[in-house]
Amino acid sequence: MTRSATELHQRAVELCINGKYALAQRVLSRAEERTDDPDLRARIAGTRALALQRTGFPREAEELLTAVVGGRGLAPHTKAILLGQLGAIANYGGRLDEAERWLTRAIQSLDDDPVSAARVRVNRSLVRMQRRSLPDAADDLERAADTFARHQLVTDEAQARHNLGYASLLAGDLVAALQEMLAARPSAASTPVAEAIGDVDRAEVLRDAGLTTEAEQILARAAVIFGSHRMPQSRAEAEFHLARSLLSHDSARARKVAASAARRFRALGNTAWAARSDAVRLRAALGGLRVESTQDDHSRRLPASAEIDEVADQLIRSGFRGEAAALRIAAALARARRGEAVGHAIRVPVSSPMEVQLMAAELRSARAEAAGRAAEARRRAAGGLDVLGAWQRSFGSLDLQTSVAMHGANLIFAGLESAVRSGRPDVLFEWSERARHLSQQVLPLRPPPDPALASELAELRMLRAENPGGDWLSVPRAAALRERARQRQWASTGAVDGEERLDLERLRAELADDTALIAYVYSGTALVALVCTADRTTVVPVASGATVRRLQAGLRADLDMSASIRTPPMVGVVRRALDDRLRALSAVLLDDLAAIAGTSRLVITAPGLLNAIPWAMLPAMRGKVFTLAMSATRWARMRAPGSFPHASAGFAVGPRVARGEEEVDAAAAAWHGATVLRGTEASVAGVTSLGPAVDVLHIAAHGRHAVDNPLFSGLELADGTLFGYDIDLMPDVPDTVVLSACEVGRSSVRWGEEAIGMTRIWLHAGTRCVIAAPVIVADDVACELLGAMHAGLASGVAPAVALAQAAESTGITAPFQVHGAGF
Repeated sequence: MTRSATELHQRAVELCINGKYALAQRVLSRAEERTDDPDLRARIAGTRALALQRTGFPREAEELLTAVVGGRGLAPHTKAILLGQLGAIANYGGRLDEAERWLTRAIQSLDDDPVSAARVRVNRSLVRMQRRSLPDAADDLERAADTFARHQLVTDEAQARHNLGYASLLAGDLVAALQEMLAARPSAASTPVAEAIGDVDRAEVLRDAGLTTEAEQILARAAVIFGSHRMPQSRAEAEFHLARSLLSHDSARARKVAASAARRFRALGNTAWAARSDAVRLRAALGGLRVESTQDDHSRRLPASAEIDEVADQLIRSGFRGEAAALRIAAALARARRGEAVGHAIRVPVSSPMEVQLMAAELRSARAEAAGRAAEARRRAAGGLDVLGAWQRSFGSLDLQTSVAMHGANLIFAGLESAVRSGRPDVLFEWSERARHLSQQVLPLRPPPDPALASELAELRMLRAENPGGDWLSVPRAAALRERARQRQWASTGAVDGEERLDLERLRAELADDTALIAYVYSGTALVALVCTADRTTVVPVASGATVRRLQAGLRADLDMSASIRTPPMVGVVRRALDDRLRALSAVLLDDLAAIAGTSRLVITAPGLLNAIPWAMLPAMRGKVFTLAMSATRWARMRAPGSFPHASAGFAVGPRVARGEEEVDAAAAAWHGATVLRGTEASVAGVTSLGPAVDVLHIAAHGRHAVDNPLFSGLELADGTLFGYDIDLMPDVPDTVVLSACEVGRSSVRWGEEAIGMTRIWLHAGTRCVIAAPVIVADDVACELLGAMHAGLASGVAPAVALAQAAESTGITAPFQVHGAGF
C-alpha cells in the first residue's frame, strides 16, 4: 500500500523520536515528493530541520526553518509550529533570549491547539530553567502536563513530569527530583535515545547528591548512545556534565573531557555551550578539591587571566551568570592558595546554585586569611557550612547526608587548615566537631513500614544470589531496583534537628578522671591530635598525610593474610610482618598521645584518612578501653549513665560460618532466655523482626562491604543478603549490635571526612554502639573472643569494657572495635 505524504511525515517524526535520523531524512524526501500542500511541505521542512540539528548541522537547520517561515501562504497554525521549532533550535545553540522570544510567540499563536502549545511550553521551560527562572519553568511544565493528561498522551505527560524533576534539582530538592524522574521513567524512556536523555538528567541529580561514581558511569553510557545515533550535540552535553562531575575529584580527567566537549560544540557553532565547557576546563586547570590542589599549587601553570575573563564574559552574554561567577571565584581561589592577592569581590547572583554560594564563602574566607584575619576567615567558612547545613536539614537519609558533604569539603578543609595553624585547642576542637557533624545536621526518624521497598529488596537478594561474582548491581534489573530502593529511602526517611555541638569546656565536663578524648584532625596536608582530659588539653602534631598513607600501604592485605594463614610455617612469618607494621603505626599515631592522656579509657574521633586503622591491635592500645565515636558530641549524648541497659539478647547464625554455631551458643549461654536463629530461621525477616525485640543483637554471618554502594553492603543470611537498606525497615533498633562478619566493619570514605558502611548505618538508625571489624577475622578468633565478651555484656558492663576484658582474659588481639558510645 502506497503511503500518503501525511503518513510518511508522521513516520519520519516517529523515526526522529527513536533517534533514527538518517532514515527519517530519506522518508521526509519521499513525503516531500508526494505533496504540493505548502503547509505540509513546511511541516516536512520543520522535521527535516530537527533531524539536521540533532545530527550536527544546526546552521543548516536554522537556515532551512528561517526560509520556510518567511514564505508566503502558510496557515497561522503552521507558522506558529515553525516558530516553536526555531525557538528550540536557538535554545540548543545557547541563545536563550532569542529562544524565549520565538517560543513565546508560538505559544500565543496556538490558543486553538492546546496540545501543540503544551509541547512548545515544554521547550520554553528548558530555556527558563537555564536562566534559573524556576517558578516560570515549573508553571510551563505543570500546564503542559495537565494538557497531556487530559488528552491521554502518556509519553508526553511523562516527559513533562520528568522535566519537573529537573526543575526540582535546580531548586535544590534532590529528593523530589529523583522521585519525579523515576516515576516518569517507564513512560518517558520509550526509546534508547529518550532513555539516555533522561539518564543525563538523572545523573545530574546523583552528581549533586555527591554520588559521582554512579553519575559518571551513567553519563559515559549516554555519550556512547548519542554517538552511535550520530547526535553530536547530545553527546557533547553528556561530556560536559561528565566533566562537571569529575571536577569534584579528578581535575586532570575533567580538563580532558571538558576540552573534548568544547571542541564538539565549536564544530556545531554552539558558542554558548562551548564557553560552558571551557569554563569547566579552566576550573579544572585552576585546581578542584582543595586537598587535591594543595600538592602542586606552586608548580602548576595557571590559565591566563585574559582567557578566564573572555570565557566569563561569553557566559554572561549567554545568560549563564552563575557559571561565570564560579569561574572567576575559582581563579581568585587559585591565586589565594599561592599567596597572591585575591582581588576585588565577585558578585554572585542570588539564584546561583549551592556550589557557587559555597565557593563564594570560601573566597571570602580566603580573602580574610590573606589579610591576616584568621578568626574572620574561619567565621566566613563556618557561615558557608551553615548555608549547606540548612539545605541538609531537608534530608534524613544517611546516603544523602554523607554524600552531599561533597559540597562542603573545601570549606571544611579551609577551616581545619586555619584551626591547625592557630594551635588553639578550643578552635581545633570546634572544627574537629564541625567536620564530624557535616553529615549529622539532622537525626533520622524511623520511617513508616514500606512493603514495596521490602519486596524490591527481596528481589535484589535473589539477583545477588544469581550473580555471585563481579558487579551484580550492573545487571539492568538490579540497577533499576537499586534506583527505586534509593528513591524510597531518600523520600521516606524523615528527620529532626541534630544535637547542638559541644564546645571544649562542656566536653571536658563530660570526661571522667579515667577518660580522655583523642580527636585526630586532618587539614588536608598535616595530621594533628587534640588530647583532652578533664583537667587539661594538649595539641600534638602527629605526621604528614603522606606519611600516614605510606604506613597504611599494604595494611589491609597483611591483616587479611594474617586471618587466613593459621598454620606453620608461614603463620610466624606473616605474623612478624604484621606486628612490625602495627608497631610502626602505633609509634606514629598513638604511643605519645596515649602517654600524654595517661588514662585507661579513650574516646577516639578520626578523619577518613584513618578509616582503616585496626586500633585494637596497636601496641599502645593494649590494656585500654576505647570507643570510636562519630563525634565527641554524639558520644556525650548517646553514652549510657551507669551500667548499660542490657536485659535481653538475640543471635543469628548465617550459612557457611565455621564455628558460627559454637560462637553463638557460647555467647547465648551468658544470657537468660536468649533467642537464637539458626538454619532457615536466620532469614532477613527473622533478623529484622528479632532486632527490635532485644537489647543486644549478635549476627554471626559472612558479609561484604560494597565500596561504591555502601548501603548495599550486607550480611549473608539463610535467604540472602541483609542490606543496609533493610535496617530502615525495622521499627526500632537494638541498643548494641555485634557483627562478627568478614569486613562489614569497613567503611567507604566520602569527601575526605565522611565514612559510611554497615557500622555507620546502624549508628545512624539509632543504635548506641556497634562491635565490628574492618577486615577479615579468623572464625576461631571471633568465636572465642566474642563468646567471652558476652559474659560482660550480660552483667551490664559497657560494650567497650566487655570487649577489652575479653581480649585480656583470652589473650587474643583482634581487629574488633567498638563504634559509637561504647562506654
